[in-house]
Amino acid sequence: MNKIIVSIVITIILVFGINKITDIIFYVEKPEKSAYLIASSVPTTDNSTATETTSEDSGYGDIMTLLTSANADDGEKIFRKCTACHSIAKGGANKIGPALWGVLGRQAGSLSDYKYSKAMADHREAWSFEEMNGFLTKPKNWVKGTKMSFAGLKSEKDRAAVILYMNKNTDKPLPLQ
Repeated sequence: MNKIIVSIVITIILVFGINKITDIIFYVEKPEKSAYLIASSVPTTDNSTATETTSEDSGYGDIMTLLTSANADDGEKIFRKCTACHSIAKGGANKIGPALWGVLGRQAGSLSDYKYSKAMADHREAWSFEEMNGFLTKPKNWVKGTKMSFAGLKSEKDRAAVILYMNKNTDKPLPLQ
């Protein structure tokens, strides 16, 4: 019995000891400045009045105004980040994420050949410009419990460009009004 207990204790000491030794040998200092800077805009809020939050004053911006100044060609370049998990070609297959051909105007979680997270399947909102803008800002905040691990697009112009690009990749584009 003593041999078993001693073996377990020595194994624990070795595991933690090796971990500490490798931390010392392979120590890497964190850089002072991030190598990948993310442009962000910090929304200003006025806490003096208690009003109901809308998409315009919740930090998500007025997407319809931004769509008029955005460019779908820029959105195609930005969308390349998304191609690791999504296809946008007509008839494209699902990857880690669902195929996004014709996503705008479609109900969230509605592709029959893709297994959505419970949160996304229950979301049931139609993908409007405003809905997509909010989701692309930070997916995990917009649909709590989604399995999409993308951090989001902080730039309003980038989101507007990607939304225009997605609206272009459909049989029935939503009207820009």
